[in-house]
Amino acid sequence: MLKVAPSALLDHYLGISRLLAGQLDFRSAIKAVGAEVAHIIPHDHLDVCMTMDNGHYHTAYESGLDTAWGELAPAPVGNSPIRALLWGEVEVMLTEDAQVDPQFHFENAFTRPIFEQNLRSRIHVPLKVSGEIIGALSCSSHRVGFYTNEDVANALSIADLLSPYFFALRSADQAKQSAIVEAEARAREEGLRLGALNLTEALEWERQRIGMDLHDQTLADLTRLSRRLDRLMQEKDLHAEMLEPVSRSLQHCMQDLREIIEEAKPSVLQLFGFAHAVENHLERAVRDQGATALRAFADETEGLIDQLDQTERIALFRIAQEAINNAVRHAQADLVEVKLRRSAQAVVIEVTDDGQGLPADVRHRGGIDNMMTRARLISAKFMLGAGRGGHGTTVRVQLPLKTLQKRVGGIEA
Repeated sequence: MLKVAPSALLDHYLGISRLLAGQLDFRSAIKAVGAEVAHIIPHDHLDVCMTMDNGHYHTAYESGLDTAWGELAPAPVGNSPIRALLWGEVEVMLTEDAQVDPQFHFENAFTRPIFEQNLRSRIHVPLKVSGEIIGALSCSSHRVGFYTNEDVANALSIADLLSPYFFALRSADQAKQSAIVEAEARAREEGLRLGALNLTEALEWERQRIGMDLHDQTLADLTRLSRRLDRLMQEKDLHAEMLEPVSRSLQHCMQDLREIIEEAKPSVLQLFGFAHAVENHLERAVRDQGATALRAFADETEGLIDQLDQTERIALFRIAQEAINNAVRHAQADLVEVKLRRSAQAVVIEVTDDGQGLPADVRHRGGIDNMMTRARLISAKFMLGAGRGGHGTTVRVQLPLKTLQKRVGGIEA
């Protein structure tokens, strides 16, 4: 090989730097500098091999000949003919003839391109950033014994020029891939959430339809049966004490059915609004349970929740229902307090009691899971913890204001 004058070398190095500027991917970058590198190190094949995934895999980007190395998807470094260099076991690799050199040939080594493209004399030097090997620069010639140690020195200088730029490209590529993966994950999660929300809405409508059917048919039938039983007791010579248990059971059945219908179709919510419905449920829950607990209710939302989409409004109402029911039925509280409020970031529903607190297996209770699921489906934050002063229980659900703004046209709190 002809020696390159130092002044010419400097010009070629500057040319490589200029050609790298503006290249946004590995392939275009290596192709852009191929001709300038050839002025310093003549070659028939030039490639840059970049490692990834903590050095376990690598990908080759080529200039000149196109080989099977460049066609591979990320391949295991362990199968690379230059794995010793990529693993840092050797400083450089120089061979007169790669087709017979044993350092390139081992079990499962992917050496096919060496023979297919007649690559004989080869130079391989590492690309390093802060002492870490991020890849390798390789030059190959069809001629045997073509390269010398002087070419190795020039290759190391070229590698020093390429390393920072290719490291930046790799970092940008990894950031891009991470962003794509994250965006796809968010899209899948949002798709699942919206699918579940649509399913929940359909189930809610079906629940209300069943409630209306029960009201129109089953409850009507039971009412007629109850009246007929009353007439039998009056008209026939029957002992009242014989039918009284049947009548009492029937009345209990009708009362339970009315509660199921009310749960299935929250007519108070639809007719009179969210705050009234929650307050009404609080009063009825305390009354029906025969509880002695005091109740307190405060609404500071100025009707904001009623402007929400119906699915979100019903989900919040169901959460409030469940929280109130738990406080009244299980907490043995002296005070059950419900507060609806709004902040600059969210609308907040808070149900607090001063009862016996959370059981040890609270996370395995169906009612808690249901509240958490309903909150997640409408992108609300659900919190469960101790009440004021560390006593009792507080259930809090927050619906972000950005969600409200989509629904109510950007109302500011």
